[in-house]
Amino acid sequence: MTVAGKNSVSHVQVGEEAAGQRLDNWLIRFCKGVPKSHVYRILRSGEVRVNSRRADATYRLESGDSIRIPPIRLAERPVDDVADAAKARVDLPILFEDDALLVIDKPEGIAVHGGSGVSFGVIEALRQQRPLAKFLELAHRLDRETSGILLIGKKRLALTALHDMFREHGAGADKRYLVMVKGRWLNATQHVKAPLYKYLTDSGERRVRVSAEEGKTAHTVFRLLARWPEVSLLEAQLKTGRTHQIRVHLAHLGFPILGDEKYGDFALNRDLRRGELKRMALHAWRMEFRHPLAGTPLALRAAMPAALRDYMATLDARSAREWVAEPFPEIFV
Repeated sequence: MTVAGKNSVSHVQVGEEAAGQRLDNWLIRFCKGVPKSHVYRILRSGEVRVNSRRADATYRLESGDSIRIPPIRLAERPVDDVADAAKARVDLPILFEDDALLVIDKPEGIAVHGGSGVSFGVIEALRQQRPLAKFLELAHRLDRETSGILLIGKKRLALTALHDMFREHGAGADKRYLVMVKGRWLNATQHVKAPLYKYLTDSGERRVRVSAEEGKTAHTVFRLLARWPEVSLLEAQLKTGRTHQIRVHLAHLGFPILGDEKYGDFALNRDLRRGELKRMALHAWRMEFRHPLAGTPLALRAAMPAALRDYMATLDARSAREWVAEPFPEIFV
């Protein structure tokens, strides 16, 4: 993509990385910080032109298209914030990469993208680290407090295929998480089908609750791996992909995730953060799916983070670990 002047009329030439994208979605990203209502107003008024002609919001861009954008005050993040963050987070462990796809092991505590008071995220850091990359877009998301496997598309065709795959879930990707919860879990395998409703609190914070009346279908399969007298280690397999699904399902069952600051046991979390565990015990450790372009099977693994291994060692020192399933040594290395 080439750009000429943002303080006056801009003329942008579309590259291969944006081919196939809707004009309105492209504009919303290009004009980051501008209200969507304003973006749609300049589209309706004809101030935005594609190849010198008016274009509908649903127009699909083609490589080589020339887009005229009227003068707009763009709210940009301080470049230094993102650049410094990128330098500080150079080590984003790569689990897999080819021409279409990049897979990293996201650290806990870093958002996947900037916004809502966060100056940068994984995707901004990656773009700073790879200035020559034509296209880098998130294929899905992880909560800031969650670590593990994160997919980034390097081609739009791959990104679209990944989005379609995640919408299918059970038929598309097998996504599994390691999670440590308060309490002694009893069932070897448990299917949880509790509808989830997403809402905003009075302060504008996004939350989710179980609601049979208003909620959307949500299905998680939990498997017991190991347990101690007051803590259990589970594997959670997503059959649907609702916001905060694992966290809310477990809290609903009375087994809150250790360190979960939204849905957890707040008194326990305070005690844990004094020394034993300073993060949420949720890690995206395993994903199996077909390559979005080649169709070949991919099996990805992200070993359990050191902070969670150390906490397990603390529990072992107090009482014997009871393996309920196979010990799954691959989760540790």
